[in-house]
Amino acid sequence: MGRVAVVTGVSRYLGGKMADRLVHQPGVDRVIGIDIVPPASPLAAEFIRADIRNPSITKILDGTGVDTVVHMGVIATPRQAGNRSVMKDINVIGTMQLLGACQRVDSVRHVVVKSTAAVYGSGPRDPAFITEDSSPRHPPTSGWAKDSMEVEEYVRGFARRRPDVGVATLRFANIVGPGMRTGMTSYLTMPIVPTVLGFDPRLQFVHEEDALEVTRRVVLQRTTGTFNVAGDGVVLLSQALGRLGASSVPLPAALVPSVGRMLARGAWADFSRDQVRYLTHGRVLDTTRVAAEVGFECQYSSDDAFGSFVRGSRREAASYG
Repeated sequence: MGRVAVVTGVSRYLGGKMADRLVHQPGVDRVIGIDIVPPASPLAAEFIRADIRNPSITKILDGTGVDTVVHMGVIATPRQAGNRSVMKDINVIGTMQLLGACQRVDSVRHVVVKSTAAVYGSGPRDPAFITEDSSPRHPPTSGWAKDSMEVEEYVRGFARRRPDVGVATLRFANIVGPGMRTGMTSYLTMPIVPTVLGFDPRLQFVHEEDALEVTRRVVLQRTTGTFNVAGDGVVLLSQALGRLGASSVPLPAALVPSVGRMLARGAWADFSRDQVRYLTHGRVLDTTRVAAEVGFECQYSSDDAFGSFVRGSRREAASYG
């Protein structure tokens, strides 16, 4: 009998794409997508409407005979959830309940978690290249980044309680592409983009296809461990804005949040304290481990991935013209 995979967060873009990609993989007999709301487009995978915050998730997992759980359900912006309180509840309480269910379901043998490089924080004392073993010198204090730190703490606790289960955590740089809409892409496409006066941070990007491919490989290979994922090279913020033809206004760091929220006009752009630190100091990941242990290198460099996003943004703008 082949494998049974459950993918959370399938009503969002990457989660839905991941579930559908696993449907066509050799050795995977069944793929079930789970989310609190149905996806906007039909899935090739099966769909079960369920809330991972509800203890009934244990019964659902047990009933499917799942051996692989792919947790794509951590929300990156409050707007996706409705507000910050609901976002934190889904991210932290949802993950806690999901992992509690995985602990109780004997058939589970592999858990893969989509995380973010934002768990490292950002600041002047960071190394030039951040490895998976680096301790955050400027740990995040709010928002999605802090949620992701708590999620990873729960993941490590689960791994200790179920040493028979392989666990993999993928820490992605900014994921971009024609279909991705995130807080970072919303920031970059603002009519006027506030930047931090005197700083030009180094940014890294991952193309959405590379994000899906590395996750697919980790699932099929049953890889375990924590891995940084980023396209080669860096893109300076000034270069990114130049390629988008964006107008920017340099501001003292203390003014960026208030002015940014005013200029964003309700968009998804993130102006939390941690994001402003990132827009000041940037962050660059060492990706040696994912190449060595997963055999994966991004097909798109950071520059190529960002270029794909730029072209997609222009097509979208033209469609509204």
